Amino acid sequence: MTIRIDVISDVVCPWCYIGKRRLARTLELFRAGSGKATQIDVVWRPFQLNPQLPREGIDRSEYLAAKFGSRAQEIYSRVTTVGRSVGIEFAFDRIVRQPNTVSAHQLIALALRYGKQDEMVETLFGGYFLEGLDLTRSDNLIELARRAGLDGQAARHCLADDAQRQAVLADDDQARALGVSGVPFFIFEHRLAVSGAQEPEVLLRALKEAATETIDQT
Repeated sequence: MTIRIDVISDVVCPWCYIGKRRLARTLELFRAGSGKATQIDVVWRPFQLNPQLPREGIDRSEYLAAKFGSRAQEIYSRVTTVGRSVGIEFAFDRIVRQPNTVSAHQLIALALRYGKQDEMVETLFGGYFLEGLDLTRSDNLIELARRAGLDGQAARHCLADDAQRQAVLADDDQARALGVSGVPFFIFEHRLAVSGAQEPEVLLRALKEAATETIDQT
């Protein structure tokens, strides 16, 4: 039996990074139970938290001031605490550029073809939130693609391909048409949805329900 989980997310969303860790724990719990014979296919789909940003992005401090005002420090302090609980040491002070993320999503789509999506998503999250890399720079993106196991030349061609860019934008539009307004957003077997970086126990219930319904339909 195969269960598909679509994860709609953005690489500059700290809660999406936390959600990725919690999903990984969910899969561990599921397999430790009765799910060892079940294949789980996780597919990462694009969403832009800030679709209005120019391709070159904007200064991070300018972005935070406009979006959160004086609440930024309080908000990110909480995120930092939750991040540590799942093994993420956010380094928000290293981030100097708030990027447009379409190019990053192009690489995630490319990685799907090679079975490297999880690695690509992980390196993008790490590059941005741990190293403070500017994700508007093609050289940074290509280096992260290499770390994820992708061919650097293939990554370069992907980033230069306008058709790939338009495909990401179309997928983003599709997510919004489904009613997605915040991420992460998990869809189990195309029918069960869970919004937010929920605890593993919440995701596990949805996964088990999807597995049961799939068995009943076979």
